[in-house]
Amino acid sequence: MNATDAVLLGHGDFGAKSSAVRTKMAERVASDVEAALDAAGVDGDVERRWSRIVVRTASPTAAARVAATIPGVSFARPAAAVAPELDVICDAARRLATAYDEPTYAVDSDRIGPDDAHDFSNRDIKEKAGRVIGEQTGASVDLDEPDRTYRIEVRRGEAFVAAERFEGPGGLPVGSQGRVAVLVSGGLDSPVALWRMLRRGCEAIPVYVDLGRYGGADHRARAFEVLRTLAERAPRADLRPRVVDGEGFVEQGVEAVGETRMLSLRRAMLAAAEAVAERDGAHSVATGEALGQKSSQTGANLAVTDAAVALPVHRPLLTADKPMIVAEARDLGTYTDATLPAGCDRVAPAHPETNASLDAVVAAEPPDFLAIAREAGASASIRSL
Repeated sequence: MNATDAVLLGHGDFGAKSSAVRTKMAERVASDVEAALDAAGVDGDVERRWSRIVVRTASPTAAARVAATIPGVSFARPAAAVAPELDVICDAARRLATAYDEPTYAVDSDRIGPDDAHDFSNRDIKEKAGRVIGEQTGASVDLDEPDRTYRIEVRRGEAFVAAERFEGPGGLPVGSQGRVAVLVSGGLDSPVALWRMLRRGCEAIPVYVDLGRYGGADHRARAFEVLRTLAERAPRADLRPRVVDGEGFVEQGVEAVGETRMLSLRRAMLAAAEAVAERDGAHSVATGEALGQKSSQTGANLAVTDAAVALPVHRPLLTADKPMIVAEARDLGTYTDATLPAGCDRVAPAHPETNASLDAVVAAEPPDFLAIAREAGASASIRSL
């Protein structure tokens, strides 16, 4: 075997579940990784073995980078897949060590299986492999904060020797927790919220409300672009946007509602998203709102907007600070110029209400306001990315 002809993947947040559930979730992750590799043009055969997923590939580093973007993957290690023999394992460790020159290192290993599965112990692995790496590199052992950790995992029929680890998002495989309709704009927050729902196993249905003449020139383009970026991390999910024609109810809100206008518009958008959810088989709605970030997002106002719908409204960014959201958007590749007009700034009242009552908001809304929004949601078109 070559020194780096495999990638060893660790599962995400489903290790404590029953064997049957773990198996189903691991199958989902394996299929998602396979689809992501195909989309990225990286050749690899994906196998489910033991509690791990193994990718056999001639491009282990590239495959590891791709796999580490997929929900349900906690880590990806390019590795030498070799015979489970101590001399062979040590030789693989020595060959890997030639590529690195850090001053300190450590060896972390596990020998998995019954005592008679191998003629050496886990301690033998650490001692002999550690000695070989030290002789090859001249580095010193540091078990507390090593510059590089060599990871060796030995099983009955095969051993894996790795010197790199790419951190994955963890979480649960996409689709394992049903579907959720997510309101998405071209801003920073909603794509991060959608990603967090994907990472927790929900298949997200993007709902984009087209504001018509009230939206910015790049409003739709930005929303579609971030969805294309996120689709790379969920290659088997349907992230085509459901586009709601919102100009009609936005115009009604602008003309008829004063200080509580933004709350009424949020209620209308939630109503439209609920209609999409019901049509497309989603169990809930999600938004990118964070508590107190805007006037419409105070605790009192969120209670008012939620009253517009019967389905649960999830807010995965509820307690996130803005710098945290910005940092996550950068990591995801969805960060865009936040100073570009996003549309809602053009309809916001001069003095928005921050502590509204439901009765006052409903009284200010035009007749059938939410019904019109629901009808627009039920008629949403599906656009390709």
